[in-house]
Amino acid sequence: MAQFRSRPFGVTKDGEKVNEYIMSNPGGLAVSVLNYGCVIKNIFVPTKQGPVDVVVGHDTFADYEQDFNSSGSTCCGAFVGRYANRIENAEFSVGGRKYQLEPNNGRNHLHGTFPKKIYDVKAFGDTLLLETESPAGEDGFPGNLKVSVRYILTEDNALRMDYRVSSDADTILNLTNHTYFNLDGGGDVLNQKLRLYASRYLEGNNETCPTGNILPVDNTPMDFRAGKIIGRDIDTGFSQTTMAGGGYDHCFVIDRGRGASQSLCAWASSDQTGISMKVYTTQPGVQLYTANFLQDCPAPGKGGIPMQKYGGFALETQHFPCSPSHPEFPSTVLRAGKVFRANTTLRFFTGKQCGKL
Repeated sequence: MAQFRSRPFGVTKDGEKVNEYIMSNPGGLAVSVLNYGCVIKNIFVPTKQGPVDVVVGHDTFADYEQDFNSSGSTCCGAFVGRYANRIENAEFSVGGRKYQLEPNNGRNHLHGTFPKKIYDVKAFGDTLLLETESPAGEDGFPGNLKVSVRYILTEDNALRMDYRVSSDADTILNLTNHTYFNLDGGGDVLNQKLRLYASRYLEGNNETCPTGNILPVDNTPMDFRAGKIIGRDIDTGFSQTTMAGGGYDHCFVIDRGRGASQSLCAWASSDQTGISMKVYTTQPGVQLYTANFLQDCPAPGKGGIPMQKYGGFALETQHFPCSPSHPEFPSTVLRAGKVFRANTTLRFFTGKQCGKL
């Protein structure tokens, strides 16, 4: 059974109280969550050398607020929406009506305001439940939303994230968690290993929006199927990684067996700490982002150390970016009266528990 404790973490510029909730289990895994943006602030994984925090973030709420309100917000650790990733030209149509959004990423719309919302929190059993509402017109989207995020800490060192959203009008929706992981606990992630269970990826244009082409990873730097160190092919002149800032910022199409719901999509490991992490999800894609611009974050990281390029990697389980521009992609339309559900599980291992990547 998980144990819970909470403590004050800060106050927003609007005077709202921010709390930190710490979940821990008998296996030694401890997870720290904020009611601001449902941010995962820390994940301490037990090792023989002591617990290692594998999450990139900040020490103070003032730093999170400065980061999330900047033009280059990292969204580190946050629950992201209404629409995770990009909407091309910051516009979409649903129900025969066109909607114009804020172009907050060049001429495109990126992520939205969910990372800056304060959530109501309840703790029970092994679950931390965070809830909020998003009124029609927020971020320019139609529909009044009821939003529920559950963080469930299991006894076998897994953190499960469950999302449930309903709307009273037709709208579009794409949700993810934007944690940056560093299984070394610091430095860059270039020597950490990653395997992606994905045979195809979405080709991006120079604004990191999908062109519509879904390409095979074969014989390209996009191929992680057998596992490799993240830095091996990260900036070798391949056009797709060059245009993304010398790294990965791409959605990979998860290989999913017929009839499967939650599937293994990623497996990462560190030789330095012996920590491995497997990622399972019900979503169709996973965006690999190697923190190509993390050095631009205006707030310092943990310990007051400046954020650095390649200082973490994000595995954003989600639907495909820019899906309103590509009707051939899996739909991100949420119909009035219907409920969107998705879940992702992070399972942590140390030493030989996980096998060899």
